[in-house]
Amino acid sequence: MTATTTVPLPVELPASRPRRARVVRPRARLGWNLAATALIWLSSLAVVALWVAGGGIQSLLAMDAETLNTLGRLCGLVSANLLLYQVLLMARVPVFERGFGRDGITRMHRLVGFWSFALFSAHIVLQTLGYAAAASVNPIVQLWEFVWDYPGMLLATAGTGLLLLVVATSLRRARRKLRYESWHLLHLYGYLGVGLAVPHMLWTGADFTAHPLAAVYWWVLWGATAAAVLVYRVGLPLVRSLRHGLRVSAVTRDGDRGVAVTMTGRALHRMPVRAGQFFVWRFLDGPGWTRGHPFSLAAAPGGGSLTIAARLVGDGTERLASVRPGTRVLIEGPYGEMTTDARTGRKLLLIGAGAGVAPLVALAEEAGWAPGEATLLVRDHTDGDALRRAAIARLERDRGLRYGALVGPRAPGASSWLPVGHAGWKGPDLLRYVAPDLEQYDVYLCGPGPWMDAVRTDLRRAGVVSTRIHAESFTV
Repeated sequence: MTATTTVPLPVELPASRPRRARVVRPRARLGWNLAATALIWLSSLAVVALWVAGGGIQSLLAMDAETLNTLGRLCGLVSANLLLYQVLLMARVPVFERGFGRDGITRMHRLVGFWSFALFSAHIVLQTLGYAAAASVNPIVQLWEFVWDYPGMLLATAGTGLLLLVVATSLRRARRKLRYESWHLLHLYGYLGVGLAVPHMLWTGADFTAHPLAAVYWWVLWGATAAAVLVYRVGLPLVRSLRHGLRVSAVTRDGDRGVAVTMTGRALHRMPVRAGQFFVWRFLDGPGWTRGHPFSLAAAPGGGSLTIAARLVGDGTERLASVRPGTRVLIEGPYGEMTTDARTGRKLLLIGAGAGVAPLVALAEEAGWAPGEATLLVRDHTDGDALRRAAIARLERDRGLRYGALVGPRAPGASSWLPVGHAGWKGPDLLRYVAPDLEQYDVYLCGPGPWMDAVRTDLRRAGVVSTRIHAESFTV
């Protein structure tokens, strides 16, 4: 086997005392998932019940203007319910965070958002056509009357415009052209759009004005959603930030294109955070501090400090390099379920790309494993891109970590996650070479989504069951 196709791993490793790993309790995780799923289904059934109670079935069978109106009402009810889910899913409510996980929530949020807007658009079209047919007027005239003559419709129109802006900037092509900071700011207008769209439902909607209990149900539901946002996105982060008083203690270069920021504070040992989790960070260093940026911990929490590391790729990360020691820090989190609680195996295989190595190093520092039982593979385009090399070297020296660098551009014709230097390998074969007893491993992945999909495919081909693959997408 030539030097260009061999993953360089140490052979003899110094002994260190293994730590005991925490093991996940499947019943607890299943319980959270069932609770979150039950909330969604119960709310959905309530929406259907509202429509049926309002004579929806009879109107549907009328085959006239009322059929268009009742279909429009149904689309509006379902759209409003999905809009509620969308806000709740991103409100960091514990039942959803623990029930679905961060990656699952992100996927659901995107899917629910587009379906909600599609049904909302259908609601507008069907109601306009239905009312126009009943009144024998031009649909354009009817739409104009809706906007100017019906209570709450001016607010709803403004809310629709804001939601359209959010949907348009969430398309993949638009996302690629926008800076993260700009996209994040525009996305926040979605909350205002939701707030403006609600009043017309409660003031003019037939399903609400004719049924007082329905109005109570929706007011309570929307009030609870607003409260969840205020508590979990504003109140709790603010209280936690003030309690621990985080300040920047050191800013250092990490590789040729990276930076590491270390923060200290009060009673950090009481903070409920685990390696593998992330916070949304806001550094109070001048204009623009309100824009939060998600970064995973790059070192195991403990010792009175928290550390993050990032590749310098945009305004947010470039700004980290200029943060001064003593700067106050606001935090939102911790979030994420990619922790050692998910372990069921004895050994660890950690595979990361770019800045995705940061949480994997933290996991390796916190987890319990004997010398030689943990392997870290890192994919970078160049040697200078590598992050956390000093921390990795300490793990190699002190605890017996096996480390392999996969450096270089993508290999043509090879598995998409391998570099040109390993073009002679098939992904599953390389994984089996690195970890011959792969069935004893829990695998942790962190990197760009498409890259992780390719790794996950090869892991399954190599025989790793999905319950032992734990992943978190790293995207700026």
